[in-house]
Amino acid sequence: MCAAAAREGGGRTVLADADPYGPRRRLPAGLPAVRERFTESGTADGAGGADGRNEAPKAPAGGRRAPRLLRRASGLLRWTSLRLRLVVVFALVALTAAVSASGIAYWLNRNTVLDRTQNAVLKDFRKSLEDSTRSLPLHPRCAELQDAARQIAGGPQNYAVLLIGVDREGKDCAATTDKDLLTLKSVPASLRTAVNEVRPVDESNRYEHHLYWQRKEVGDAPYLVAGAKVIGGGPTGYMMKSLATERQDLNSLAWSLGIATALALVGSALLAQAAATTVLRPVQRLGHAARQLGEGRLDTRLRVTGTDELADLSRTFNRTAERLEKRVEELSGREAASRRFVADMSHELRTPLTAITAVSEVLEEEADSLDPMIAPAVQLVVSETRRLNDLVENLMEVTRFDAGTARLVLDDVDVADQVTACIDARAWLDAVDLDADRGIVARLDPRRLDVILANLIGNALKHGGSPVRVSVHTEDAAGDGEGGRTGGSAVTGGAGAGGPAGPETAGEPEADSGDGGPEGPEQEADEGRPGGGELVIRVRDHGPGIPEEVLPHVFDRFYKASASRPRSEGSGLGLSIALENAHIHGGEITAANHPEGGAVFTLRLPMDAFRLAGGGRRDDGPAGAAGEGTEGER
Repeated sequence: MCAAAAREGGGRTVLADADPYGPRRRLPAGLPAVRERFTESGTADGAGGADGRNEAPKAPAGGRRAPRLLRRASGLLRWTSLRLRLVVVFALVALTAAVSASGIAYWLNRNTVLDRTQNAVLKDFRKSLEDSTRSLPLHPRCAELQDAARQIAGGPQNYAVLLIGVDREGKDCAATTDKDLLTLKSVPASLRTAVNEVRPVDESNRYEHHLYWQRKEVGDAPYLVAGAKVIGGGPTGYMMKSLATERQDLNSLAWSLGIATALALVGSALLAQAAATTVLRPVQRLGHAARQLGEGRLDTRLRVTGTDELADLSRTFNRTAERLEKRVEELSGREAASRRFVADMSHELRTPLTAITAVSEVLEEEADSLDPMIAPAVQLVVSETRRLNDLVENLMEVTRFDAGTARLVLDDVDVADQVTACIDARAWLDAVDLDADRGIVARLDPRRLDVILANLIGNALKHGGSPVRVSVHTEDAAGDGEGGRTGGSAVTGGAGAGGPAGPETAGEPEADSGDGGPEGPEQEADEGRPGGGELVIRVRDHGPGIPEEVLPHVFDRFYKASASRPRSEGSGLGLSIALENAHIHGGEITAANHPEGGAVFTLRLPMDAFRLAGGGRRDDGPAGAAGEGTEGER
C-alpha cells in the first residue's frame, strides 16, 4: 500500500492510498448494498457489498430450467427412434459443455475487462485528485474548485468530476464538469455515507478516509462512480465514468460466444448423426436380416466383423438362424414324408376300394333276395364302403392342397343356376329355401364351387336341420355383410394344417397340368369378364347353433365337437376342404351364430378369380367328393 501523500507547505495529509482492494478498503458493514443491472443478459453486479467490489454474476435463469426441460425431453424421447435419442443426448451433452465453457469464458473476461477499466480509472482519479488539490488553499473559492474539477476531468480517462468544499466564508461550494450527469444528488447515498465517514486511526487503519467506488446505471447506460475525501480538511471529490464501451465489448463477446456455441451444437449434432449411423448400421443390418428370416429366407446370415457387443449379437443371430434352418428342414422333410405316405396310401387304397365298391353295389342290388338276417350286414358294408371311399378321396384332395398342386379351372358361372343344380343333384330341393339374385355371373371354378356348396348345405342339413336357407347376392369389395356376421364371433376358417393360406398359392404358375389336359380359360380375352366386388353366399340353418367353444375349431380337420360322438357319417374333412377351395379362389368362409338361432356359414368369393388364379389352370384331380359332399363334424 502506498504511503499517504503530504501536502506541501501545510504538513497535512492530502489523500490516502486509493487501492480499493487493500485492507479495510470497503463500505462499512452496516450500509445497504446497492445492486444494479450492468449487462443486458441479466447478470447482477454488486454495488457496494461487503467488500466494496461487485459480486460474482448470478447463474443464468436458463440453468435453473434445464433439469425440467431435460425431463420433458426424456419423456418425448421414449416415443422416438434410437437414432434420434443418440443424436439428442449427444447434442444435449455438447450443448451443456459448450454453454458451461462459454459462461465461464464470459464471466472471466467480464471480470478482467471491468477490473482493468476500474483500476485504471480509480488510479487516474486518485492521482489527479491528489495533484489538483495540492495547489488549492484550505478554503478554496468556487471558481478555484471549478478549475480544479476541469483539470481533473481533463485526463485520458474522460470522466465527469464533482468537487465539494467550504469557502473562506464557510459556505458550501460544489463544482461539477457535467451538471446533467454528475451532481451530489446523482451520487448514491450509500457511497456518500461511506466517503464522509471518519474512521478511527489505529494500527490497522492509518487513514481517516478512503476511496470508495460503486457501479450504477443512469437510464440504460452503466457507470462507475467513485468518491474520496482529501485528508486534512480538503475538498471531497466524486467522479462518474461511463462503462458503455465495456458493455459493448462484453455484448460482442457474448454474441461471439453464442455463435460459437451454436456452431458447436450443429457440429456436435452432425458428429452425433455420423456416430449414430456408424453404431446403428449393424442394428439395421440385423433388423433387415430378421425380416428376411421372418419372410422364410432361412439361409440369411450376417457378415460379422469386430469383437464388440453388436458383433456378439450378430454371431448369436447367425447361430440361431442356422439352427432354425436345420430344424425347419427336418420338419419339412417329415411333413413331406407324411404327405407322401398319405398320398401313397390313398392311391394304394383306391384299387381295392374300387373292387369292394363294385361288389357292394352288386350286393345292394340283390339285397331284396338275400336272407333277412344278412341284409342289415350288407347295408352296413355298403354304407361303410362309401364312407371309406369318400375318406380316401378327401385325403387325396387334402394332400393336393398341402402340396400346393391344386389348381383352378375357371369359367363364367351363373351362380343361381349353379346353386340350384347343386341342390337338385342331391335331392335337397324340399329341404332348402333358395334366395338368389338372377343374373349374377362370376368367373370361378364351377366344380370347386359345387364342392363348397355341397359341404356347407349338407353340413347344415345334417347338424342344423331344415329348413336351410341359402341366400346369394353381391357386395362391393369393401362392403359389409348382413345377417351372417351378426350374433356370434365370426371365425375365419384357416385352421387347415398346411393348406394354402390365400390367393398366392392359387396364383402359382404351372407349365403342365396334372392330367395333361388342355389349358383352361386363360386363353380367353379379358373382355366380358365379371367386374369387381364379392360374391356372398350365406347358408343358415335353424338348429341349436354352434357352441362358442367349438367356433374357433369348426374348420379344423377331423375335429369333433363332442368326444362322445367318435363316429359319424361324415369324414371330418368336409368343412376343411370347403375352406381350402374358398382360399384357392382368394375367398374365405366364416362361421357364426345367428341372433335368432341357428348357425350361419358365409362364403365370400371374388367375382373374378382370374387374376388371383394366374389366368386359370387345369386341376390334377378331383376336388373332393363332388357327388355327395363330405360334411365336417360339429
